[in-house]
Amino acid sequence: MEISGLPVELWRLILSYLRLPDLGRCSLVCRAWRELILSLDNTRWRQLCLGCIECRHPNWPNHPDVEPQSWREAFKQHYVASKTWTKNTQDIESSNCFSLFRRKKDRHLLCVGQGCEFETLRAAVAAAGVYDRIVLLPGVYEEQSEIILKVPVEIMGQGKLGDVALLVSIDQHCPTTRLCNVVVMPAWFTPVVYKTTSGHVQFDNCNFENGQLQIHAPGTCQVKFCTFNQSSIHFHSVALGVLENCEFAGSENASVTVEGAPSSERNWACKHLTTLAKSHSVLLQASDAALCNTSKHDGWGDPPARNVRTCEIVVGGDQSHLFSASKTQLVLEKAGEKEVEVNGNLYAAKEREAMILETDSSDSELSTSSENEEDNRSMCKLSYQAHGLSHMLAQVVHSSRLQTNGLTTLQTGLELKTLQQELQRDKEAQSLASALQGCLVRKCLFRDGKGGVFVCSQGRAKLEGSVFRDLTYAVRCIQNSKIVMLKNDIHHCKASGIFLRLAAGGLIADNNIHSNCEAGVDIRKGANPLILCNKIHSGLRSGIVVLGNGKGIIRSNQIYGNKEAGIYILYNGNPVVSGNHIFQGLAAGIAVNENGRGQIIENVIRENQWGGADIRRGGDPVLRSNLICCGYSDGVVVGERGKGLIEGNTIYGNKGCGVWIMSSSLPHITSNQIGHNGIYGVAVYCRKDDANDYLANQGGNEHFNDEGEATSWENDLDSEEERLPSRRPISVALVESNSINHNGAAGLYIKSSEALNIIANAIHANHDSGVAVLQSTQLTRIANNSISCNSLGGVLVETEARVELRGNGIYDNSSHGIASKGDGVIVENDIIGNRGCGLRLLQTADMKVTKNRIQSFWDYGIVMLDQTKGLVQENLIFQGRCKKTILQQVSNAEECIVQNNKLLTFKKKSDVAWALENPPARPHVEGAARGTTTVTNSQKVTTMSTRRASRMDGGCHNNGSIFCTIL
Repeated sequence: MEISGLPVELWRLILSYLRLPDLGRCSLVCRAWRELILSLDNTRWRQLCLGCIECRHPNWPNHPDVEPQSWREAFKQHYVASKTWTKNTQDIESSNCFSLFRRKKDRHLLCVGQGCEFETLRAAVAAAGVYDRIVLLPGVYEEQSEIILKVPVEIMGQGKLGDVALLVSIDQHCPTTRLCNVVVMPAWFTPVVYKTTSGHVQFDNCNFENGQLQIHAPGTCQVKFCTFNQSSIHFHSVALGVLENCEFAGSENASVTVEGAPSSERNWACKHLTTLAKSHSVLLQASDAALCNTSKHDGWGDPPARNVRTCEIVVGGDQSHLFSASKTQLVLEKAGEKEVEVNGNLYAAKEREAMILETDSSDSELSTSSENEEDNRSMCKLSYQAHGLSHMLAQVVHSSRLQTNGLTTLQTGLELKTLQQELQRDKEAQSLASALQGCLVRKCLFRDGKGGVFVCSQGRAKLEGSVFRDLTYAVRCIQNSKIVMLKNDIHHCKASGIFLRLAAGGLIADNNIHSNCEAGVDIRKGANPLILCNKIHSGLRSGIVVLGNGKGIIRSNQIYGNKEAGIYILYNGNPVVSGNHIFQGLAAGIAVNENGRGQIIENVIRENQWGGADIRRGGDPVLRSNLICCGYSDGVVVGERGKGLIEGNTIYGNKGCGVWIMSSSLPHITSNQIGHNGIYGVAVYCRKDDANDYLANQGGNEHFNDEGEATSWENDLDSEEERLPSRRPISVALVESNSINHNGAAGLYIKSSEALNIIANAIHANHDSGVAVLQSTQLTRIANNSISCNSLGGVLVETEARVELRGNGIYDNSSHGIASKGDGVIVENDIIGNRGCGLRLLQTADMKVTKNRIQSFWDYGIVMLDQTKGLVQENLIFQGRCKKTILQQVSNAEECIVQNNKLLTFKKKSDVAWALENPPARPHVEGAARGTTTVTNSQKVTTMSTRRASRMDGGCHNNGSIFCTIL
């Protein structure tokens, strides 16, 4: 009959009465009939799927309110899966053609119940033949001793789930068996309700109450649409077991235990289970990604829709609104529409005529004089642009010209990689993701119990698309075991979400881990997992903890909104942390403490309440090529006894200092871009950490001795050779080859009782002095730096501070080039073009000033006042407009010797311009490329720096960093 003979609606009504075999026959009539049968997806196919006693809603138990893409396809998948247990027919190997004449097995139906042929399950099993079906009528069936299955049978309950209850213990000795639509409870004599040691067993739509299932190799199992209430399943060296769409609730221990390496001995079902499992992999189902994030217990929800984060660009504005995430996002959206331009105008400050700079290529030319004065100055101006660090200043100038393409480049460089991108570039991750061994847990729910999945003794497990909530822990993997976790939701655990111990490993990727009472992921005792593309957020402690010789690769994750450090590394933990976005944490972004280490590379660390990176108490990481920006405190904090190599980072727009260094620390800070921070660029402060300075709950009170583990870590520590990476050793804290610019107070602030080396930095356009040495009882060595265009003086040295200034270029600062009340030497510096005196010594200064080149256009070249002592000799002084050279007004001239200085006077008639020659302009940096070791990402990141912060007169609150002030 033609389809067009009746309305489509009437056809659908008629076809809705057909059974499954009849629908199949109709779909084979012709293409039009097939299309008609397919159009019944939301009616008849849905009805067949939900009415089947062998299955439940396709998205049960996690998302029963979300309809599948196709009811027909979901029903087909279940139908095919339900027949797995029958696929063990053995072909006659001698001649495959005999299969053409094989007689189809006759299956008998055996009924058990009151008034039936059999009254007990034991009797029916004893009488059953191969593949017979045993149907249990509604009722309770209790067996007083163990039932042994010797032939393949199917045991099915009649009626609704719950109508048939079995109190049994079954031991399977046959190749295959299936149980369906029954409630299984343990008999009085054992907690084990089912055990198989060689065959395959399939459970569909069953409830297990207070019992255990035991699967021993080479046995296998397939469990689907089952509920485990205070029950558990144990896999012992099983090659492959599959758990799909199951619910585990109220377990007193782990709900699923996987123990032992997968056996090389495999039964007949392994190849069928492998095919079935791979066809339903979550990696092949893009639509499942949305389902994993719709838990009704979701914490903070998704982070901002775009992964890329840069700082808000403000020109000549207030910083108070800098840290709004919504405004930050708005800037990104408008960046393509409006170019931000910096015109290079100079603004006169109200106080002390300090200058606040907006820099461009004329950044070094400070002047508020008339045009005639400019002409005179230009004739006697000494050019210094071609010094050893001019390339770093060129980068600063370039970074102030933010164009739309620059912002686009920055976004491209900092985008998080997707899981597919990570798998394409990482063959090891790809191999782990596709591996299928041990136990496969897919789309299951674990809730309201002690543990979810426990993997031990070289076990293997794979978890996909499952939900773990309200447990003590979700997953625990120990003893050289491996676990693969893809697209799971893990939240509201009473301890950590995932534990890895004792050389455990595997892949943890694309999971949503949130709102756990301890760490989201806890790695220790040699565990070495691969953690990719997860969302780890809203935890009541840290996001990830690595300690006790733990390792791991932590890459391309979003870690945000955690109450403590986003990543916390201590007790010799040594992970590789790269390409993550760590933001909006309520403490530090990354904390490295108690001899922790790690390679922290190319991360975006932003908007955290405490330091972006916090290193102390023996912490010794490599912090390289990160963007650390827009924090509410300091960018990087190096606390007492902190170490580490801090190289090639962009530390930008933090409300506190760019880098805060405390006493007894030994960091190597090199090749960083440190700009536009609210207070100092780099602060070195003598205050020692109090016991309470670093809050105990920052991670120090994590349950490091959980479940009986020893609290002593001596046996876990590596040897010294293993512990220290191959890098340049230092014995004094070293700040070298950094660009420190446009910070809200001094570029470098020093108040320390320990030695410090400041070498080859470009300290430029900061809103206070370039370098301020307030206290330095041991020698502070300041050598080969470019200190230019700062809003106050170039270098300020306070009373009793000890400094060595050698080989620096101090140019065009808004006050004195060097103002000193302290002790030390000033040797071979170029002090040119500063608004105040070139060199000003006053009060009790005791300095040796030799072989410097000094010019002040507006004031004296050298001024000595009060009780100044020292030696001023062999300096070359270029006369300025005011024709002032040396002013000496000291109380004891015998203790202040001025001799053998050379004065150059400018002659207007001469058309020969002055130049800094023999040697050329300082600083001289051997191997100038050494200062350009900043990696590509850091150079990209600097293109964002156009914001000009207002000058902060007060400096740090109470002479402490914002971090300390909070405490």
